Amino acid sequence: MTQDWRNYQDEAAEFFRSLGMTAQVDATVQGVRTSHDVDVLATLPYAGLEIRWVVECKQWQTRVTKLHVLALREIVSDIGADRGVLLAEAGFQAGAREAATLTNIQLTSLAAMRLTAETQVYSMRLVELYDRVQACRERYWAIDKHDRIDHGLRPDVAATGYMGDLVISLADDLLKRAFRGIYPIVLDDFDVVAYPSLPRSFATVQALYAAVEPVVSELEGKLTSAESALQNHEE
Repeated sequence: MTQDWRNYQDEAAEFFRSLGMTAQVDATVQGVRTSHDVDVLATLPYAGLEIRWVVECKQWQTRVTKLHVLALREIVSDIGADRGVLLAEAGFQAGAREAATLTNIQLTSLAAMRLTAETQVYSMRLVELYDRVQACRERYWAIDKHDRIDHGLRPDVAATGYMGDLVISLADDLLKRAFRGIYPIVLDDFDVVAYPSLPRSFATVQALYAAVEPVVSELEGKLTSAESALQNHEE
């Protein structure tokens, strides 16, 4: 890893972008009391809100002190961020670690965060995806059976085709199993037959999210199309 501090910031921002977050370098953020210049501001939509992480990058030859942790705590508090992350490859003094204990400040290195943050972010994404599945369930059953057939949300009796209720059940089951954190997650034989495009098993939370999210997104699109058509018909 380069020793140049600006490149270190850029590497940190790129890492958060690789997780699907938006990351702005040298961001100016308005707080309650004043504005703050931060090395990286990383954001992620979550359950209709925006998760915000303030990231300070210290590519130094010496360990970070308590004063820098206290300064980051003040910024995080003033702007209402969800987390403050202090990245330092040389480590932290004991006082710095003490100042971060039982707070929403994380002391780590970019190298270490590469191993942990991805799982944390995808865990949040799973919760949001689960909420989307439950919303799909309500929307699906709010549509009359004949309308669901007419608009391609389910096949007619004894026919074959897209089955929105099975998509909801599959996504619900996989996400609940993912929350338990026991991998690999293996599809049941019925699901393998019903969804041949999906992998037979998922070794990581990232792999499961990558497979399930498009399935849920497709259902959301079909629901929106059906709801729009029905609304236009009523008008």
